[in-house]
Amino acid sequence: MKRFFLSFIFLLGFSFFIGNVVSAQTGIYDTIKVGIYISPSGDTIPMGYMPTVTVYTKVNPKWKKYWVEWTRLRNAVYVTYPYAKAASRTIKEINIKLANVNDKEKRRGIIHSKEKEMKRQFADKLTQLSVYQGKVLMKLIYRETGDNCYEIIKEYKGSFNAAVWQSLAFVFGSSLKQNYDPNGTDKVMEAIVKDVEKMYGYKS
Repeated sequence: MKRFFLSFIFLLGFSFFIGNVVSAQTGIYDTIKVGIYISPSGDTIPMGYMPTVTVYTKVNPKWKKYWVEWTRLRNAVYVTYPYAKAASRTIKEINIKLANVNDKEKRRGIIHSKEKEMKRQFADKLTQLSVYQGKVLMKLIYRETGDNCYEIIKEYKGSFNAAVWQSLAFVFGSSLKQNYDPNGTDKVMEAIVKDVEKMYGYKS
């Protein structure tokens, strides 16, 4: 009995000692507070967020070429898109004025007047465009009007003028008959156009 009593006192003292040691070592970091996520089934799961880590590496030749071409295209769209919008507005204005005019001389006068106005506003700027920017502009004009530049010139200036300008474009490695396919070959351009529209405040 005495031995049992001494053993009990020893265990009690040892437990008290361990409790004091553990108590002395506890601190504000012993309990980690985390967010929670409640699953659709009602389970509560601890949740936390890891800090964002950015990893940099060299761009391989394939992607380097892609981003060079993308940047060139975006710059071209940024420069030429306002001209495409202006061309679209002008064509709409001409069509409104020509709607009830059947006299050929009067029609030519209206078209010539608008042509002079366009030249006065944009001739100097358009002559500064590169051949590549000119190609992009023609695609954007098709996007805004629904007709390629060859058809537009043919409609308002005649087949002969359209053929002359087509030949000139061909000399520079281009074509007035460029179409626009926003879901195919021009998908990347379409995404850039929508971004540039926001920059200029235009509505699609």
